Amino acid sequence: MNIYICDDEPAILNLINETISSYVPDASVWTFTSGIELVERLQMNSCDILFLDIDMPVLGGMDIAKQLHILDVKPLLVFVTSHDELVYESLQYHPFGFIRKTHLLDEMEHMLLDCKEELHAKNRHFCIKMTGQDVKLLLSDILYFEADSNYLKVYTKEMMYRFRSTLTAVENTLQQDGFLRVHKGFLVNVDMVKVLKKDELELLSGAHVPIGKSYADVTKKKLLESMRM
Repeated sequence: MNIYICDDEPAILNLINETISSYVPDASVWTFTSGIELVERLQMNSCDILFLDIDMPVLGGMDIAKQLHILDVKPLLVFVTSHDELVYESLQYHPFGFIRKTHLLDEMEHMLLDCKEELHAKNRHFCIKMTGQDVKLLLSDILYFEADSNYLKVYTKEMMYRFRSTLTAVENTLQQDGFLRVHKGFLVNVDMVKVLKKDELELLSGAHVPIGKSYADVTKKKLLESMRM
């Protein structure tokens, strides 16, 4: 696990570093006192988790967050701040979480556990057996499953695979991993939902998935819960 920390206050930087080392001793930790140095490093090598001070001179945390979308591998972004009033503004950059400098020791352990769980979930795989080959897909790459007679189609960011199974069997396997049955013929990766409409979902890929009438209430409830997390 690679972790970057960027904060212009050396005392806070060292405290975060020491706390991470005590809870995740096998992590590789890099520290930066300037946003410019951090950006230069990110352009060469990204990281798994980025602890980023919001308020820094020259290049602040939100300025850096604007640039993260160009990275091939985007880190889990955790803003660290002593300015609670900036938290609402920073939400537009979709951070994974926040840590208050005034409560750093209390909040760091919980945040690290959440980050480890998220990284583990992102790296989980779903294996399918097809004629002549076995395919292993990252759960984070899967958009949705669609029933197709006695087969299923699984759509990823790059392509579609067709294999023999039932939607119920896959639902039972993946329901604890953020996959939601929204229709008798569709199972969706909640993280891929961009817009919730009355009778359909628009995904980040631009695809549209119908919401079945009997699934509508549960779908809307579950998606709204996930958006608030």
